[in-house]
Amino acid sequence: MKKLLSFAIGILLLCGALFGCNKLLNQKANDSGNKTLTIYNWGDYIDPQLITKFEHETGYHVDYETFDSNEAMLTKIRQGGTHYDIAVPSEYTIQRMKKEHLLEPIDHRKLPNLKYIDPQFLNLSFDRHNRYSIPYFWGTLGIVYNDQKVSRKDVSHWRQLWSPKLKNNIMMIDSARDAMAVALITQHHSVNTTNAKELREAADKLDQLTPNIKAVIADEMKMYMEQNEAAVGITYSGEASEMISVNSHLHYLVPSEGSNIWFDNMVIPKTAKNKKAAYAFLNFMLDPKNAAQNAEYIGYATPNKAAKKYLPKSVTSNQAFYPPKQTMKHLQVYHDLPLKDIGTYNDLFLEFKMFKK
Repeated sequence: MKKLLSFAIGILLLCGALFGCNKLLNQKANDSGNKTLTIYNWGDYIDPQLITKFEHETGYHVDYETFDSNEAMLTKIRQGGTHYDIAVPSEYTIQRMKKEHLLEPIDHRKLPNLKYIDPQFLNLSFDRHNRYSIPYFWGTLGIVYNDQKVSRKDVSHWRQLWSPKLKNNIMMIDSARDAMAVALITQHHSVNTTNAKELREAADKLDQLTPNIKAVIADEMKMYMEQNEAAVGITYSGEASEMISVNSHLHYLVPSEGSNIWFDNMVIPKTAKNKKAAYAFLNFMLDPKNAAQNAEYIGYATPNKAAKKYLPKSVTSNQAFYPPKQTMKHLQVYHDLPLKDIGTYNDLFLEFKMFKK
C-alpha cells in the first residue's frame, strides 16, 4: 500500500512539474508574441534600415511579409487565420475592407505624429476622418518618355499618344483600370464611370491606340524603358522615378487635363495580435525624419508635410512627382466599384489586349 501511495504521489508530482513547464513555455511564447510585430506590405516598399531602427528603438522584433497585388493581400486576410498587425492596401481596397469589416478602427489619440500629415491627404472619400487608415505614400499615373526619341511637347497630353509618330513605341501598364482611365479621360469621362455607353466608347478609343502599343507589360517596363526600347511608357510615378535614376534621358509628367491619383495607407486588420506594437510602428513611420528617409529610398511622394524639409529640393520641387495645385485639381481617385462593373472593365481590357495581338 505504501509503495502504491508513493507511486501515486510521484505521478502527481510529475504531472505538476509538466504542467508548470507547459505554463512557463506558454508564458514565454506569449511574451515573445507580444514583442513581435508582423507587417504585410508590398515588396521593397520600406527602407530596411527603418525596420532595424524601429526594432532598436522599441525592442520589438519585426516579421515582414510581402504581397504583389491588393487582391492577393485581400484574399489572404479574408481567409482568416492571419496574424498581421499592419497591412498596406490601396484606397479602393480600403473601401472594400471596411465594407467587409476586416479593419480595426484607429485611435488617433495614440498617434501624436499624425499632426505632420498634410491635411489635403486626410479625410479623403475612401476613408472619411481616417477612421481606419493612415497615409503612407501617394502617387500618380502618368507618362514617362525618352528625350532621345520624342520631345516633351509631343507627349504632354493623353490625346497625343494616338499620334502616328508613336507607332509601335508605347509601353502600356498591364492594368484594366489604368488603361481604361487613359481613354476615359481623353473623352472627358470619370475614371469611375459605370455607364455602359461611356465604357464602350472608351474601349473603342483604346482599340484605336493599338498600332502605337509596343507591349502591354508590368514590372518589365522598367527594364525596357531603361534600355531605350520605347519612346513612351504609361506607368506610375514611383516606377518612373526608378527608371529615371538609371537612365538620364527619361522624364516623367502628369497630363494637366487629369489622371489617377492613388494612395497606399497603413491599416490594422481585425485579426491583429499586437495592436500596441502596431500603434508604435504607425507613430514611428509618421515621424518626419523617418518619413523622409523612407520617401528618399522608395521614390514615391510622401503625404508627410513636415518630412519635405528633410528631402532634397530637387525632389520636392519636381512637379512631376509633386504636381502643382492646378494639376492636382484634375486628378481622380479610383473607387471600389461593384464586382459586376469591375468585370466589365476587365473584359473590355482583355478585348483590347486580344485586339493588339
